[in-house]
Amino acid sequence: MTITEAEWHDLEAPQDAPGRSRIRLHPDAPVDVFLSVSHPARQRMLVLRADARSAERIVRSVSRLPRAAGLEMSLSAVSRLEYELQVVLTANDLREVFNPLVADVADTVRDAPGAAAALTAAVERFERWQDLLRAVGRDGLGPEARRGLVGELLVLHDHILPVVAADVAVEAWTGPSGANQDFQLPGVAVEVKASTARQPRSIRIASERQLDDTGTPSLLLSLAMLDERRGGSGESVNRLVDRIRERLTSPAVRAAFDGRLVQAGYLPGQRDLYEEPRYSLRDLRFWHVRENFPRIVEADLPDGVGDCTYHVSTSGLDQHRASTDEVTALIGGSDV
Repeated sequence: MTITEAEWHDLEAPQDAPGRSRIRLHPDAPVDVFLSVSHPARQRMLVLRADARSAERIVRSVSRLPRAAGLEMSLSAVSRLEYELQVVLTANDLREVFNPLVADVADTVRDAPGAAAALTAAVERFERWQDLLRAVGRDGLGPEARRGLVGELLVLHDHILPVVAADVAVEAWTGPSGANQDFQLPGVAVEVKASTARQPRSIRIASERQLDDTGTPSLLLSLAMLDERRGGSGESVNRLVDRIRERLTSPAVRAAFDGRLVQAGYLPGQRDLYEEPRYSLRDLRFWHVRENFPRIVEADLPDGVGDCTYHVSTSGLDQHRASTDEVTALIGGSDV
């Protein structure tokens, strides 16, 4: 789901007495989920309500959570039988971060198998957002993360948006949420890598699940070969973002795209950091990841082995190359 300023507008309307206004999200979730605003302070929050027994396992973990600047999580007893977990916005300059954070936590809660699991998942998801905000810091994304974002934006702009509807394309961009592949469509998943090496000899694979095609009809590995320089003739990250935004005519789809950018670490208040360097695309290659492709997948690992990082040599991938027409067909849902 996507949460925009429109959802908060009515909640923030002045009230005659102190209290809270709220709207319910995900009625079928295993806990009660609300967007809420306290009055008269008009403080925004996501509220999760559950029975006391379900909250037992997270009582201690929430008290130990470090507070990210402008964002807090707290747990309190509403009664002897009910607890309330709150994700609270304490700094208004993080509103554009808070909206995708709240949507992400709410979606995670909705998909949990039970109330206790939902609360645990909410805490873990909030921790992930805290880690993201700490990792990005004042200097924004680091060089490698910027290149990775550029590669994903190029694939989105050049290969996915021209083939499927804008809302489908943005929804398919799953990399920022921590999914196994960067794009997941009904007919294909795409993992995107980026490199500034003149002739990349290998591609770093981050886990045994990244090139695992379990659950998808087809899997593609993409490599964006970039030229990176300050003051060059290429495009900044900001320009790439703006070019995609220009193609998203729906405010809801644009908000969903902005939310994914935040999840990727591209924060609204740090736009000035992304005017340099500039990037030029030298080549964008795709390979079919299927039988005989050199990879490590989870099913091949012995018990006790996991979190594998490895490199795939580019010299042996010619036989797996995917043409532009094949890529387009897969993204559009055709068999290849």
